[in-house]
Amino acid sequence: MMLIRINSILSPDLLAPLRTIGHGDEIAIVDGNYPALAHARRLIRLDGLTLIPVIDAVLSVLPVDDFIDGSLFRSTVGDSADDFNEIHHQIVKTCKRYLPKKLVVPLVGGDFYARVKNCHTVISTSEPRLYGNLIIRKGVIYPTEDKL
Repeated sequence: MMLIRINSILSPDLLAPLRTIGHGDEIAIVDGNYPALAHARRLIRLDGLTLIPVIDAVLSVLPVDDFIDGSLFRSTVGDSADDFNEIHHQIVKTCKRYLPKKLVVPLVGGDFYARVKNCHTVISTSEPRLYGNLIIRKGVIYPTEDKL
C-alpha cells in the first residue's frame, strides 16, 4: 500500500477497522504470546512486527477518547499494577508522544483479558517480550470551524 503520510504498517486490513470503529470502541494490540485468536471478535495478525512500531502507527491515525480519564490500558506483570517491564516503559513513552497528558492505566491479568474480549478488534503482533499489551479506546474527531 502506498499512501502519502500513512505508515506502511497500516495495511488495508488494519485501516478498515480503525476507520469503522466508533467513539468508545476499543482495540487491543497484543504480544506474540497473547491468546489473541481465543479472545478476539475480530483478529488482525501482524506477524513479523513488534509492538511499539504498531502502537506508533495506530496512534498516528486514531483519535483517543478524551471524554474520560481511562482510555489507554496496559497489561501488568502478574498481579502487580506497580511493576514495569521495559516494554511497559516503551508503551508509556510511545503513548506520551501522542497524548502527553494521558495516563496508561495498568489492568491486572484477568481484568485485562476480560476487557480484550470486549474489544472491537485485536491486533496480534510478534512482540517477544512478555506482558507487551495495550488497549486503546477510540475518541472523536472534533469538527473544525471552517467545516461547519
